Amino acid sequence: MKFQVGDKVVIQHSNDEGEVVEIINDKMVLVDVRGVRFPAYTDQLDFPYFKRFSEKKQPPPEKKPRRFVDQLPAEKPQSNQKKERIARLENGVWLTFLPVWDNDEFGDDVVESLKIHLVNNTSSGYHFSYHLNYFGKSNFDLDNQVHPFQDFYIHDIPFANLNDNPVFECDFALLNPDKAKADHYETSLKLRAKQVFSRIEEIKKKGEATFSFKLFDHYPEKEIEIETGSVIDTGIFSGSGFRVYEASRARQHLESPRSELDLHIEKLTDKWSSLDNFEMLTLQLQTFEKYFDLALAHHLPSMIVIHGVGTGKLRDEIHEILNAKRRVKSFVNRYHPRYGYGATEIFFDYSK
Repeated sequence: MKFQVGDKVVIQHSNDEGEVVEIINDKMVLVDVRGVRFPAYTDQLDFPYFKRFSEKKQPPPEKKPRRFVDQLPAEKPQSNQKKERIARLENGVWLTFLPVWDNDEFGDDVVESLKIHLVNNTSSGYHFSYHLNYFGKSNFDLDNQVHPFQDFYIHDIPFANLNDNPVFECDFALLNPDKAKADHYETSLKLRAKQVFSRIEEIKKKGEATFSFKLFDHYPEKEIEIETGSVIDTGIFSGSGFRVYEASRARQHLESPRSELDLHIEKLTDKWSSLDNFEMLTLQLQTFEKYFDLALAHHLPSMIVIHGVGTGKLRDEIHEILNAKRRVKSFVNRYHPRYGYGATEIFFDYSK
């Protein structure tokens, strides 16, 4: 092995200096650059000695005249360009998986385990509680913090454990509380072995080291809870700059609902042939959630979701979502003359 833990290294493509903090395998190490840890191939690293030897020595900087507090210019507000640059960097909070490779008895590359990192690509810091469950039983728990635009290494799991249908549950709260934001936000990720196998094949073809699943884009706003039967003075909201609508009029501003929703991928996008199976499923589920919420907002009594038969993956994911929805009275996937067994009918209950 060219490098050892503790070696100082230079990232060739960025010229940044860092330190090797972990040996992943004979081709890859974990590098720490100014507090940010990420995997890197050893052929992309070098020792810093040649860089320092070859660099031209710079003359010592000229001493600048001393300046006093009353001579300093007023601090300029953050430029729009800088704000836009930060906004481009923000793309949510992710669980990132780093496959650790080894050779089997036939000399083939196989994945032995997965290193799991929580990656925070937002400008907010969070307290988080992490729970790994197998078949509903807790296997690993962790409470900690992750700061803005940093990642946090959580733990390793054996690759074989993917056959046990792991569920990763996370509960987030802002490090700096905001009255307009929710007190906490819960989310979860359920992985299937087949799903992970396809992602690993993708990163192998692309020469990438990790694959990720998004937990959320933006930390949610606080929901306003209203007691049933209470009288609300809407003038309080109007006086604060909010636009107040009657509930019946507010629905006029929403997109029209669909009592029948077709989730076949060719109905959702013209570019479906360029998507992999995971991207197709994600788009289908996002579309379902959108029109499910619109059905509730417009008080539809029921809706039919056409998911097709196929492998049953989309149907099972939709049924799992419906089991957790409060306003679902019942749903059924029975034979229909038009759809066969490829549709689920959902009935709503607005008294809950």
